[in-house]
Amino acid sequence: MKTLLTIALLAFLSLTRAQAEKAPVIDLKTKSAFAMEASGRNPFWPIGWKPVAKISTTDSGGSEIQPAAFLVSSITFDKGARFAIINGKTMQEGQQFGLQLGNQTYQLTVKVIEDGRVILARRDQEITVHLRRK
Repeated sequence: MKTLLTIALLAFLSLTRAQAEKAPVIDLKTKSAFAMEASGRNPFWPIGWKPVAKISTTDSGGSEIQPAAFLVSSITFDKGARFAIINGKTMQEGQQFGLQLGNQTYQLTVKVIEDGRVILARRDQEITVHLRRK
């Protein structure tokens, strides 16, 4: 029984070795390559992709922003720091951010965070936004 098993195993091994020797060799015609360009291209962009420049209109003065454009959902006082969640983003006093209304982007600064309200500054305009309690 052992000899029969040994013979079967040897036959199987010789068969697989013969098939491996007959396997065709694959020769690649084109190989992928990547060379870093001097322009500092981001290596995570697809090869050949070029970024498109964004044309955005920035704050050109104009109309005043209404307090209804903001949602203050939370105000927190910490040791020496005050935080407010404005339009879903955490902000602190002195932080600048952009507000996009339509195709205009307005630059604002969080001037003061007080109990129950936040005062935002844009150029010479001050916007007081009250905390919305549910």
